Amino acid sequence: MIIPFHKYHGTGNDFVIVDNRQETFPRANFDFVKSICQRHYGVGADGLILIEKDEFHDFYMRYYNSDGRLSSFCGNGSRCTVHLAEALGIFSKQTTFRASDGIHEASTNGALVSVKMNDVSEWNQYGEDYILDTGSPHYVRFTDDLDLSVIDEARVIRYSEPFRAKGVNVNFVRIKEGMIHMRTYERGVEAETQSCGTGVTAAAIVYAIQQKGKDQAMIQTLGGTLSVSWKYDGVRYHDIYLTGPAQQSFYGHLHYFGS
Repeated sequence: MIIPFHKYHGTGNDFVIVDNRQETFPRANFDFVKSICQRHYGVGADGLILIEKDEFHDFYMRYYNSDGRLSSFCGNGSRCTVHLAEALGIFSKQTTFRASDGIHEASTNGALVSVKMNDVSEWNQYGEDYILDTGSPHYVRFTDDLDLSVIDEARVIRYSEPFRAKGVNVNFVRIKEGMIHMRTYERGVEAETQSCGTGVTAAAIVYAIQQKGKDQAMIQTLGGTLSVSWKYDGVRYHDIYLTGPAQQSFYGHLHYFGS
């Protein structure tokens, strides 16, 4: 079987995206998904996404980490998926889609894609660090030095007893002249990625918790700049929008021989 695919990236966070509305992709073959994402032997990606039919919304986004396992919501992946879904004629300019964490709204303006994230009303502190869920679980640590060994330091946290079983994404954040600079280690990828949309959102919300009255932030990742805006009603952060570029790198075909 030949499977068409699109390779996308959102500020360097890269994905293989397949239009699976005809339900032909072998989505239960996790080893196949993993092989596609391998950088030396496959296409190479931080994750794989399937665009599927949804009864009540424009489409359903099914997301796999590069380890081949189904995972939680992916912010940058959703922006890339929205961009491709518009190119496929599924919608124009504005859309509502469903993902593993529920319903999301999104809009496009050329290469810029804005996705509405879920509300955030709960967070916990571990000393001066923060834990919160922005569609995926994130650990946020502030630092004055981003020239650190991200993989080594993040793995200490990711594989510590509270997070060992389910994993956690680990973010190192520095605030400089009102702008957030950050680096992220992603579970499922088990490495540093160029950017992470839910991580960027988590860093922005923690920034909002600390800097009362702020309603937006610019975030610099290794792969580029994203923006997050939000509202706060005294209890929860809502109307959270993640905005940034989504770009197709190339188009190709996968050969599936079954298993």
